Amino acid sequence: MSLDNGIDAVADPPRERPLALIPRPLHLQRDQGQLLLPVAGRIVCGTVVDQELGSVLSDQLTDTIKQATGMVWDHSRGQAWNGAISLDLDQKLDSQEYLLRIADQGDRHPIVDIRGGDGQGLRWGVQTLRQIIMQCGPVLPALHIQDRPAYPTRIYSLDVTRGRVPTMDWLRHWADILTLYKFNQLQLYIEHTMAFPGMSEAWRGTSPLEPGQITDFDDYCARLGIELVPSISTFGHHYTSLRTHGFRDLGEFPEQADRTYSFIERQEHHTINVNHPQALAFSTGLIDAYAPLMRTRNFNIGGDETFDLGKGRSRQDGSSKDPADMYADYLISLCDHLHAQGRHPMFWGDVAVSMPKVLDRLPKDCTLLNWLYDPQVEPDKVALVASTGARQVVCSAVHAWNLLLPAIDDAWNNISRLSRYGIQYGAVGAMVTDWGDYGHINDPRMSLPGMAYAAQCFWNPDDDDRAQVDRDMGLLIYGDATGDYLPALIQAGSSAVFGWEDMVRYWELDDGHGGLNQDVADFLASALPGMNGLNLSADVREARRNMLMALRNRFEQVDQRDALLVDAAARMGRAAAECRADARRTLQAQLMAVHGQRLFNALGRSLGVRHGVLPGAKDAMADGDLADALEIWFESYATVWRQVSRESELGRIASVIWGFADILRKG
Repeated sequence: MSLDNGIDAVADPPRERPLALIPRPLHLQRDQGQLLLPVAGRIVCGTVVDQELGSVLSDQLTDTIKQATGMVWDHSRGQAWNGAISLDLDQKLDSQEYLLRIADQGDRHPIVDIRGGDGQGLRWGVQTLRQIIMQCGPVLPALHIQDRPAYPTRIYSLDVTRGRVPTMDWLRHWADILTLYKFNQLQLYIEHTMAFPGMSEAWRGTSPLEPGQITDFDDYCARLGIELVPSISTFGHHYTSLRTHGFRDLGEFPEQADRTYSFIERQEHHTINVNHPQALAFSTGLIDAYAPLMRTRNFNIGGDETFDLGKGRSRQDGSSKDPADMYADYLISLCDHLHAQGRHPMFWGDVAVSMPKVLDRLPKDCTLLNWLYDPQVEPDKVALVASTGARQVVCSAVHAWNLLLPAIDDAWNNISRLSRYGIQYGAVGAMVTDWGDYGHINDPRMSLPGMAYAAQCFWNPDDDDRAQVDRDMGLLIYGDATGDYLPALIQAGSSAVFGWEDMVRYWELDDGHGGLNQDVADFLASALPGMNGLNLSADVREARRNMLMALRNRFEQVDQRDALLVDAAARMGRAAAECRADARRTLQAQLMAVHGQRLFNALGRSLGVRHGVLPGAKDAMADGDLADALEIWFESYATVWRQVSRESELGRIASVIWGFADILRKG
């Protein structure tokens, strides 16, 4: 017995609760017994530990101990102080490797000893201990962990531009989550939602990020061991900028700048005419404004999905260049610009991978971000890049874009497979991307499962026991001891009949003036299974009917899927009653999404009846009630949006929801 506020060893309980850790350590040995933390303990850092790092890690631990136990702890440095938790470095360990031991080592010896091969290794050991304390409170299991990551660079890419700009409070909260799960790089992807000088016509009304906010956030991330990296579109994905009077002449199709705003066209038609004499100055101006706001030397210049390159003004201006040469020349110019500043270029690799000529011309001192989002992804494109000797990062996705509820099964399949291929073919890092696309209707809290899967697979891709990861995620992220919260969320996410993506496609077949948007019709012919061969040269009504015909099999399942959504909501609600209070904060957003998906499904069925795709007669009263329900739901959805996001472009989502309500009321 220790009566001097020391450490007490206690026996294991009759039924030991399993320990949840994300990512799971490479080597974990559970020993007999448990250790009781002292009421007023101390964390002691070795003198070789960087003072700022030691302060950050001590603060994280004291905060976690207080939240989990209510106990208030002290922290100090140097061997003169006794502490229950010891943090130090060990030169025998590799970079980012750590040892964590929880054991009774006798009086005046620490109960917890963490050693890191470097500061980052020590940081990851502390995050593991925090996860243990979050579950176990003051009674810690005796154990020994030796651990290190498979990928030295583990990246989260966050879209803050396609409709939703997060609040700074949410960004800081997300950075806290990322460090807890051992990510060490965050990229903020921007097209037009940064308050760049001279570009107010592009960013007005979007709640743009300010430069001081970025520099402050960079400081915050640096303290957490996260490298904040600028990610910006430089010559593709400039839809909003190329619709302005000031910059439209830079586009491949400036004559289309006044077309009705379209989520779909935003993703398809956005490429700069790289032969324009002001194009390079525009792109490098964005780089030069954004890069100095962060301390990193890395810079992601984008360069993906340049669909219109060589099809518009760049061809009309008399250029005889092949589009592959146009692309490679411009990319090399941007890389040279960054190299001259001592910076390291990164770029999305889809164009280079699809055009061997581009791949052959890549500068050596750059990193190709090889994004491959198919849940059944194969290794061929990873192997292709590896065969050239190019430096690559494999990039998967959380699979939440264009959805109210995440496609969690797709996320696991995509992330786990691609993570293994990256190790097999020597990738230098792994990234998981979180996109918004059609207005970013997906609440950022829907990305938690994909984030957790990436945390596990980037650290230890060979440990691919999904059932174990799901159980650990339920306990750690949702605080769910029942084991039913995540399965219910997966069920809900698999129950969409008529989703947000379908709504946008149906809505945008109208060109905004009552005519058929042929670009959208052509896009759907290639993107929607079942649309090929259908007559899309007809009027809007016929095109919409053809689209709904392709979805007919789904509509026949509306009642079954509605029952699954109700069941999922009830299961999440029951599980949440057993969760930690902080974990319950995600419940509102998820129940809001479930209710919205039920309404979207009902809308799809109503449209199917109206277009003669489904049997039955229009029910004006029921349609009116559904219109009311959609509008009421949206107001609640907007309240939840504002918990984590600025107003941004929420109004664009509103216009689609209200438009469907108007259709329902027209009879």
